[in-house]
Amino acid sequence: MQAAAWKAFRVVLMSSGALVLLAALLFLAGNAWVLTQTQGRIERTLSQCGPEQVGIVFGTSHWTRSGVRNPHFDARMGAASKLIRLGRVRHLLLSGDNRTRFYNEPVTMWRELRERYVRDEDMTLDYAGFSTFDTLVRARDVFGVERAVLVTQAWHLPRALFIADALGLEAVGCAARTARVDGQWRLQAREWAARVATLGDLYLWGREPYFLGPFEPLEIAPPVWELPYGRERE
Repeated sequence: MQAAAWKAFRVVLMSSGALVLLAALLFLAGNAWVLTQTQGRIERTLSQCGPEQVGIVFGTSHWTRSGVRNPHFDARMGAASKLIRLGRVRHLLLSGDNRTRFYNEPVTMWRELRERYVRDEDMTLDYAGFSTFDTLVRARDVFGVERAVLVTQAWHLPRALFIADALGLEAVGCAARTARVDGQWRLQAREWAARVATLGDLYLWGREPYFLGPFEPLEIAPPVWELPYGRERE
């Protein structure tokens, strides 16, 4: 009796181990697929990004949980304002989370970019960019974007570009350079998991955006080549 129980236990243990190994292999393969499909379209020098009509800026919190300014937010705003100033993009789609009246990523980005001398007419706010997927679906279906520069951190760009490809958007990535910060490994680990989840969203369970709304194509204003530089923060 004990021998039979031990044999059954060994079978269960081996099966569990095989499943864990299979899951690990699928996890690594999913990440490798996303990375190999997108790495060649990520530019790390702002002056080489674009040129394109539209830059999509992905929202993030202005502050960290510890109560200090979020360096990832600052890097995205710095990159977006410089792309406008250099003429590498003509219009910014600021897409972020606005689930409650107490938290509004698009308006925070808009205020910050105004301080960096980006004109109001060069910005459109998307209040329903609750996720990377939602931002890109809405860019295509609500704002009529067909081609864009995606502005975010380098570790986020592979997933964003992969989603854009699946949606039929012609996109390139522009990496907002951020100094390494404490706990960044947690962000990157979550991003590895998010890439695998994205494959499920796109190819298994047919994810839909949280909210779409009416068609509102972007209005791109004529460029102005001379902007004040005085107080702009790099």
